[in-house]
Amino acid sequence: MTQVVVVIGAGSIGQAIARRVSAGRHVLLADLREEGARTAATILADAGFAVSTAAVDVASRESVRELAAQAARLGELWGVIHAAGVSPSQASPATILSVDLYGTAVVLEEFGKVIAPGGSGVVIASQSGHRLPALTPEQDEQLATTPADDLLALPWLSPQRVTDPLNAYQLAKRGNVLRVRAEAVRWGRRGARINAISPGIVMTPLARDELSGPRGESYRRMIEGCAAKRAGTPDEVGAVGALLMGPDGGFITGSDVLMDGGVTASYWYGELKPS
Repeated sequence: MTQVVVVIGAGSIGQAIARRVSAGRHVLLADLREEGARTAATILADAGFAVSTAAVDVASRESVRELAAQAARLGELWGVIHAAGVSPSQASPATILSVDLYGTAVVLEEFGKVIAPGGSGVVIASQSGHRLPALTPEQDEQLATTPADDLLALPWLSPQRVTDPLNAYQLAKRGNVLRVRAEAVRWGRRGARINAISPGIVMTPLARDELSGPRGESYRRMIEGCAAKRAGTPDEVGAVGALLMGPDGGFITGSDVLMDGGVTASYWYGELKPS
């Protein structure tokens, strides 16, 4: 039976991981705008991959469920790469929580029902989740285990409480990591694995927009103040994704890999530490 890899979010990072794990498998590329998925599909098809496309709105359970069903019709669901999301410069706090927090929870729930034994997935979180101050144990538990459809009803995630887009993004990305840890238990019952990657500044079109936008100075300061003294590349994230999804990562599940060139280390203990 054909093995299928679903890529949600057809940008540079999703493509980079897909290229490393999809040889001999069918790639289903899904994006909010299917024309974006088609553009990425052309690149992968020209490189020899079997590809089809779909539109998906991760903030809609019905849309995610239909994508999972489409993947199942294509063959055995071997891999899920969830790289869709919006940034603090792109959207309101409510939209960020809906797409990045709720949407990720829905993807994990729906694809966790159909992932094949031996399958695996990665969720692209962010270094931002590691810069959020500690939450209470109860809040951590709620982010990890509250049914997706009840997440946004948590009082401390209400629009009256979360008013800053960056704070919403940090909460969502912290939630992604916690959610992956909890979902690894359920995925494990199917003989499958799920992990997260928390990249720092990676040179994608989105990062270039951020560098030229209102947060550009902050981005440049992070690059200058970290150990690597540079931004990352999609290929570097792709290499980590391939490790986590492949046989060499067979003992890794429920984990998060922070790969940010040392930005978070410097934020907590170095020159980027807030005064």
